[in-house]
Amino acid sequence: MESIFHEKQEGSLCAQHCLNNLLQGEYFTPVELSSIAHQLDEEERIRMAEGGVTSEEYRTFLQQPSGNMDDSGFFSIQVISNALRVWGLELILFNSREYQQLMIDPINEKAFICNYKEHWFTVRKLGQQWFNLNSLLTGPELISDTYLALFLAQLQQEGYSIFVIRGNLPDCEAEQILRIMRVEQRQRPRLIGEEAAAQSRGSQGMSLQRSVEVGQGLEEGIVDEDEEELRRALALSRQDMEVEDEEADLRRAIQLSMLGAAGTSNTTESSHGGTSQTAKSTQAQDVPSQTPGGTQSEKLSAEELRKRRQAYFDRQSQQQAQSTSPQQNSQGTGRPESEKGSQAHDMDTKHAQ
Repeated sequence: MESIFHEKQEGSLCAQHCLNNLLQGEYFTPVELSSIAHQLDEEERIRMAEGGVTSEEYRTFLQQPSGNMDDSGFFSIQVISNALRVWGLELILFNSREYQQLMIDPINEKAFICNYKEHWFTVRKLGQQWFNLNSLLTGPELISDTYLALFLAQLQQEGYSIFVIRGNLPDCEAEQILRIMRVEQRQRPRLIGEEAAAQSRGSQGMSLQRSVEVGQGLEEGIVDEDEEELRRALALSRQDMEVEDEEADLRRAIQLSMLGAAGTSNTTESSHGGTSQTAKSTQAQDVPSQTPGGTQSEKLSAEELRKRRQAYFDRQSQQQAQSTSPQQNSQGTGRPESEKGSQAHDMDTKHAQ
C-alpha cells in the first residue's frame, strides 16, 4: 500500500489530486491546470466574438466569471479532459447509451473518474486489484472485484457522474509491484474530516482527563486546606480549653481560700468580737454572689480574678496582723490579771505599815 501514490485533499484542488492519483505521480500543478483553464476561456471568448463584439451576448459573456476555474482551485471537466488528452487518454460517460451498449464489465476497465458537486476523485486498477483513491480519504481504499459494480452503482444513486478512462495509463511503481503480489487491508481508511474529528475527540478526552486530574488536585488542595484549618481550629480550641482550665482552677482555689478564711473568721469571732465583725464584712465584700447562670467570678477574666485574689490575701494579712497586736501588748507586760491584783494588795499593805 505504501507504493501507491495518493494525494490528500488541499483546499479545493480535488481536480489536481484526481489527475495525479490517476497517473500515479505529481504530473499536474495548479499553475498548469490554470493555464489550461485560461486557454479554454480564450477559445470560448473567440467563439463568442464571432457573433459580434458589440452584441449583448458577448458583453454578458465578458462580465461572467470563468466557467473552467475559480479562485478556490476548482477546475471543470473540460480542463480535466484537456489535461488527459496530453497523455492520450479519453473520458467516456459511464451511464451513456453508447457505453452501455458495449456491455463491458467494470472490472475489465482500467480506471474511473467520479464527480459530484465540484468534487473529483479516481478509482483505479493497480495490478489485479481496485483502489478508491479519493483525496478525502486518509489513504487508498481496497475495493474487491465483486464490490466494484455495487460501489459504482451506489455512486450513481448518490448523484455522481462517472467517466471511464480509455487509453494507456503511464506505468508506475505500484503497478509493477501489485502485478506480482496482492495486498490485504484489515482496516479501511477514514475520511480526513472523521480522522480530524477523532483526533479532536481524543484531544478533548485528554483535556477532560487533565481537567479531571486538575480538578481532583484542586479538591485535594481544598481538602488539605480544610484539614489545615481544622487543625488550626483544634489547636486554638485546645488553647482555649487550657485557659478555661486555668480559670476554673483559679476559681476553685479562690473558693477554697474563701472557705478557709470563713473558718478562720468564725474562730476569731468567738474570741475577738470586733475583729470577727470586721472579717465578716470583708468576707461579704469578697465572696461572689450566686446567680442562676453561675457565679460572678465565672464572668470575670483570669487577670481580674488574680487581682481580686491578691487583694483579698492582702486584706486577710492586714486583719490577722491587727488581731494579733492586742495579744502581743498584753503579753508584753509579762503578768496576768491575778498578778496585777496581788501587786495592788501588797502596795496597800505597805502603806498601812
